[in-house]
Formats: sequence, C-alpha cells, structure tokens
Amino acid sequence: MSRRVLRVTGLARVGMVMVAGALAGCAGSANGGPMALTPASSASCKSMKVEMNRLLASGVQGSIEARQAGRKVSAASGQRADRYNALLNQYIGSRCHE
Repeated sequence: MSRRVLRVTGLARVGMVMVAGALAGCAGSANGGPMALTPASSASCKSMKVEMNRLLASGVQGSIEARQAGRKVSAASGQRADRYNALLNQYIGSRCHE
C-alpha cells in the first residue's frame, strides 16, 4: 500500500491566509457586529476590494507565503503584505463579504 503525501499548493496557502485574516477581522469586533468603516479612511467595501485585487494581481500572496515560511522579503514587499492584511481585516470586519 502506498501512502499519499498531502501537499499544500500556493492557492491553498492563500486560502489559509484569508481564513486567518477573516478570523482576525471577526475578533476585532467586540460585540460580534460589523465594525464601522472609519470616516478618515474614506474607504468603501468596493474601494477596499479593488485595492485588494490590485495587490493580489501584483503578487502579494507570494510575499505573504514567504513571510509565513520564515523567508525574508524586501521592505516594499513587506509593506504591500501588511497593507493587504490590514485591508482584508477591515473588509472582513466590516462584513463587506456578506
């Protein structure tokens, strides 16, 4: 009998990052309700989604995966990864995905 080795693909890793971000976003709301979008940010669900898609198209998921694997990334890549995670937390916390 042969044993199958479970391999985590890049897409699965991105999914794990998104789930972690969703959990962090949900934890950010004390009463379990949606977090308000801050007026100073002038962000809307649509604008956050557009920016997240732009970051994904630029390859930010590779930077996120590299960080999780303990590899070094450039300062610019790290900042893009931080921005994506912040947007994702705000997007999920504001319940834009519902």
